Amino acid sequence: MKSLRRELWMETPTRRAYVNITPQVAASVRESGVAEGLCLVNAMHITASVFINDDEPGLHSDFERWLEGLAPEKPHSRYAHNSYEDNGDAHLKRQVMGREAVVAITEGKLDLGPWEQIFYGEFDGKRRKRVLVKIIGE
Repeated sequence: MKSLRRELWMETPTRRAYVNITPQVAASVRESGVAEGLCLVNAMHITASVFINDDEPGLHSDFERWLEGLAPEKPHSRYAHNSYEDNGDAHLKRQVMGREAVVAITEGKLDLGPWEQIFYGEFDGKRRKRVLVKIIGE
């Protein structure tokens, strides 16, 4: 069995962002030489997520409005977590959007649906964070 571990480093200029990381993950799959297997992609920070969806700006705006409705950033005082930080909302947003995605590898390529793309979701940005890509298979 073959395996490959890669880290993608992210640093968004804004507190919240959605970054399409499909090209970087696909490059890792090619580098791995795995023809049939699985690719795990997960955020290594508790205020960020990895998820699969459509790369459509209107949808990303909908995510932002929906998540702000569920867990608004302000007032910071609404979150018990914020006794020494101001990112309680980011922890909740990550919980909703998820930690990781697992994608099948078929014939050496990510086996995604027609509109599916892999995204890094940032909810407490402006600093460096990691995304783990772990590929296993034959």
